[in-house]
Amino acid sequence: MTGADVDPATVAVVRNYLNSAATEMQRTLTRTAYNTIIYEIFDFGLSMYDADLRLLADSPGLSLFLGANDVSVRKGVEHVGEENLEPGDVIVLNYPYWNSSHTLDVCLFAPVFLDDELVGYTASRAHWLDLGAKDEGYVLDSTNMHQEGVIFPGTKVYKGGEPDEEILDIIRFNSRIPDKVIGDLNAQIAALRTGAERLRGLHEKYGTETVETAVDRIVDHGETRAREGVAALPDGTWSAVDYVDNDGITDDLVRIEIEVTIDGDDIAFDFSGSSDAVTGPINVPYGRTEAICKFCLKTLTTPEETANHGHYEPVEIVAPEGNLFNAQYPAPTYTLWASILAVDVAFKALAKGMPDRIPASTGGDVASVMLYGEDPETGRSFVEANNEAVGWGATGERDGPNALMHYVQTMVRNIPIEVFENKAPVEFDELSLRQDSGGPGRKRGGLGIRRDYRFTHPTDALTITKKTKTEGWGLEGGEAGAKNVVALDLGEDGPDAGDRVQLFADNNDDYPDDDKEWVGMMRGSFEPGEVLSNRSGGGGGYGDPLDRDPEAVREDVVDGYVSPEAARADYGVVVSADGELDRDATADLRDDRRD
Repeated sequence: MTGADVDPATVAVVRNYLNSAATEMQRTLTRTAYNTIIYEIFDFGLSMYDADLRLLADSPGLSLFLGANDVSVRKGVEHVGEENLEPGDVIVLNYPYWNSSHTLDVCLFAPVFLDDELVGYTASRAHWLDLGAKDEGYVLDSTNMHQEGVIFPGTKVYKGGEPDEEILDIIRFNSRIPDKVIGDLNAQIAALRTGAERLRGLHEKYGTETVETAVDRIVDHGETRAREGVAALPDGTWSAVDYVDNDGITDDLVRIEIEVTIDGDDIAFDFSGSSDAVTGPINVPYGRTEAICKFCLKTLTTPEETANHGHYEPVEIVAPEGNLFNAQYPAPTYTLWASILAVDVAFKALAKGMPDRIPASTGGDVASVMLYGEDPETGRSFVEANNEAVGWGATGERDGPNALMHYVQTMVRNIPIEVFENKAPVEFDELSLRQDSGGPGRKRGGLGIRRDYRFTHPTDALTITKKTKTEGWGLEGGEAGAKNVVALDLGEDGPDAGDRVQLFADNNDDYPDDDKEWVGMMRGSFEPGEVLSNRSGGGGGYGDPLDRDPEAVREDVVDGYVSPEAARADYGVVVSADGELDRDATADLRDDRRD
């Protein structure tokens, strides 16, 4: 068989083999990783490339990692030089402007050789929990890159199959939890080797010419399907604006503006209207911005297909240097939450041209909590992190799903309670759906989550929630869901929160009847018995709430999704505390509202 006559069956086998290999990389990583953020949360992205750096396959993981790997590996190869790569090399890269993320989202990649011929690359990006930044956990207030940890611009940590112990020592001595970080590095390398073995095996079985021809056809098919998907969408230009709470230094809102243009089978995303780079660490490297746009394109056109290079060919991106979405040295990037909200903003723009294709907004955040300190049993340092689910937006056909991870996180999960309580000195008083958090509408927005952390030992904690000041959005008369908030309950005898906790976002005006102190992003120390209550946002509603089926509202009240008071106030539906629907009173109330 020659490359010119590769049959469709072989192309299909090659495509599925590559996807299976990427999934095997994932299994290797999760089974060997040391930290829950990898093996429980799935905070990673694994990819495979051909020798021309075209994406062949990736594994389920964090979608903004997967899209960013494309830029990271390309920049890393440029820095090292393809001519300087040898079998057994592993390169570590976390320089944020090349790495497409902050310094702890560390990308490792390795060249794959068959004999002396370079046939591709494998890449593994995962979140390390500490690498010598100025603060433990996340840095919330850095003002330049050099406060954010030790930097590797594309450095060989393995050379010719042998570890560089000097580089490993730099990592060990710059981490507060060296054993776990080195353990995760080794797990990533194991995943790279798994992918490399499978890629070599594919070339050995079919021959490089056949594999390359099959890949050409796979990529061409991906581009064809993506362009067909774009061409099926209406042409036009739409823009939308939203705001990140602050940059971590000032309390000023930070503007995100995205203009989306569809012209035939091309789609363009323009970030020029967004804020310039800011002082604090929410700036976004260009590679992450590219990942945002790839995510939006993929979900609109080929959501059911496994990704390859061709799926992203229709996209064009405009993000000027020095813009919030094209961070340049030495801009800080540690809490690049603007990239999460940017996906919602892009969909908000698209909804103006195709409200039947786009849901209302999500809760707009991942509501992260990180605990760190000294383990009371071992005396050793620990770091544990958790993201929270949010409500998703409704469409014209369905209510928004309750309590799902924000869609930029795809396969990411949160840590089971039993695992978290075993790993950190904390107990959970409550984990529940957040009543009345879904945006009212003919179709209701999904509910967010309430999770209450009760500390059992002196512990430091931080929260990162960057969408607490401004609301999300509904569609076609639907209303926004509840905003994200964090409540600090220090107890009747606890010290004043203002003395110990730096507050970046104060939502007291939104919760005048609650005696807790409400914040968005904070770092503080907690004593045994004190409680941090993390409450994630709800999805937006679709359509006029007064058009919602009263029976559906009654069911929401019975299920605890909507309170009887909100049923009356938001939907004009009268439901008793025991779930009885008063149809006559409902009809009268709705008539009065419509008048």
